[in-house]
Amino acid sequence: MLDKITEEIAHFVGFLHMSVEDARMREGYREFSYETSSKHLDTPPVHLTDFSAPYEFVGFDPGLRYHSPPPDLWPAHGKPGRVDGISANNNDSVDPVQAVIHPTAPAGTVFTPSLTNFVPPELDPPGSLANHFSQGIVLSDNDYASVGGHGLIFNPAPIDSDDVLEAAHEVVAHSPLGDLDRPGTTEEIISVVETVIDQLNGATGVGEHVQQFIRNDTIDGIYVNGELVEEAPDIAAHYSFDENEVENASASNTWISSDGSVGIDVSVEIEAGGNTLVNNAVLKSMWTGGTVTAVVGDHIEVNAVIQTNAIWDLDAVAPSAQQWLQDGENKLFNIATFERIDAADEEASASGQFPSFWSVAEIKGDLMIVNWLEQFTFMSDNDIGIFSASRSTSSIVTGDNFGMNHVSAFELGFAYDLIIVGGSVYDGNIINQTNILFDNDVVGATGSFQTTGEATISSSGNLLWNQASIVNIGGADRFDSLPQCYLDAANAFADDKAELSRDVLSDDAFAGLQGVRVLYISGDLLSLNYIRQTNILGDSDQIALAMDAIAPQLGANWSVLTGSNALLNNASILDLDSLGKTYVGGEQYSQETLYQAEFISQHPDFGFPGAGALVNEAVLFLDDTMLTPAGHAAELAGCIPAEYDGHANDGVNGMIGY
Repeated sequence: MLDKITEEIAHFVGFLHMSVEDARMREGYREFSYETSSKHLDTPPVHLTDFSAPYEFVGFDPGLRYHSPPPDLWPAHGKPGRVDGISANNNDSVDPVQAVIHPTAPAGTVFTPSLTNFVPPELDPPGSLANHFSQGIVLSDNDYASVGGHGLIFNPAPIDSDDVLEAAHEVVAHSPLGDLDRPGTTEEIISVVETVIDQLNGATGVGEHVQQFIRNDTIDGIYVNGELVEEAPDIAAHYSFDENEVENASASNTWISSDGSVGIDVSVEIEAGGNTLVNNAVLKSMWTGGTVTAVVGDHIEVNAVIQTNAIWDLDAVAPSAQQWLQDGENKLFNIATFERIDAADEEASASGQFPSFWSVAEIKGDLMIVNWLEQFTFMSDNDIGIFSASRSTSSIVTGDNFGMNHVSAFELGFAYDLIIVGGSVYDGNIINQTNILFDNDVVGATGSFQTTGEATISSSGNLLWNQASIVNIGGADRFDSLPQCYLDAANAFADDKAELSRDVLSDDAFAGLQGVRVLYISGDLLSLNYIRQTNILGDSDQIALAMDAIAPQLGANWSVLTGSNALLNNASILDLDSLGKTYVGGEQYSQETLYQAEFISQHPDFGFPGAGALVNEAVLFLDDTMLTPAGHAAELAGCIPAEYDGHANDGVNGMIGY
């Protein structure tokens, strides 16, 4: 710290230095600063003009077209080679850099051979591919439960699964596509394709249950329950595969009252439904394809999606429990997508360079690409139970089963510039999906049953979901008649003379290539993808609600769920047909079919003759004249089992199985 006099001197010295600096280097600083701060500069005028951009801006295009170099060439002394389709021996003198002008080629087209004598690189032909998948799940989960101290016996006739299967056969009989035998030979594959075409051509699609029936050369778009839409619904909005988190799992069901006594939240939760059946299949068949496909024979193609949902949900709820009924809506979805992707390269034709050699992969006989997939799930969850509330929290789960079939196949093979088929092409993609649900429940209550707590009964809220997608790589308008030059090439290959003429090499599809990769198939090309998915669920539950015989719990909370089942089918096929043009020498036939149907039973006896009998069995138990009101323990003595000791809060002792 400085004293007062020293501080004043320091301030004086500082001011002195500032004055000296100002005098030495900034003689006009004060005047300049004043003029600058006080002078107002005029704002330059803004010139307003009309602005327009009549030209569309596009991305930068350097005008370059990259083409991969040809495979390495190996000199072969004493062996014939091929240059521009002309056989060349060692004695032939051809300048390797000499340009050869084809008289049939367009003006300016130049073919430049690389070597006079070479053996083209060998190509591996794709082998035949056959996958047969068969997945099945069969589950019988027919439970009987007796919980609580009701002292009663509920023994209605159990549901017979034969009735479910009989009705399922009746639903399947309405399908335009019948059962198909799994093919094992080329003749059987052709027979399957022809059978599918005949059956679909013979179908009429008539009936109130039919949502949509389309049979045309091509189908494009997304169809949901018979309606053409822009976007397919998302299953996540209707169903979640994540396990439901138990709310307040750490919370206790006990509490302490003001007087220090311990209380228990009395409740009964019954889950007799909530089953999930899933069939999921994804097939990506990209085994082989060509920029140009030349077929000497016929080209037969069929794509079909067959979808059926059938539900019987005829519930009988006792009048005394009707006020607790909180049913969700049953949701049925048939979703089908047809799409084609044109993979032709239109920019390649701008190049003036054409190939000068070719390499051949040859298949003697037929080439088969077959994926045959069948997924089947049958589940029986017909539960019988009688329940009463004791002084405890009870949770009874007799449903909540989960079954899933899943297949995912990705087949990636070889692509060629030219595929020559000496026979015919048979191409089929078929998806057949069926969901059948029987959810005819009986929920009743004894004449004395009552509660002041919360009570809910849910016997519907089921989800039936069929989703199918067929995506073909290859435009629907790619077909044309077989030119003579390609027919001559096919005949030459058949005579073991693997030569391509100048007309073939000058095809615009090969522009920019230095060599052509050729696949020759002397027989037929057979491509078949078949997916059949079936879910059948019988979930007809019979539930009776009763009161405890000794200590009725009038304030108990009740939750009864006998529906909320999910039957899900999902199938997708991605099929590589062609990467460009397809020439056909014989008949070219294309058929695409969409069939969507929905069966919702309104009659108890349709396909389920036991529905009325179930109600009668329930009435035998629910008849008030057969029951004694709760609280009359002496009169109930004849109904209480001998082993029952009167301890209503003993849950284990109150469970009786028959």
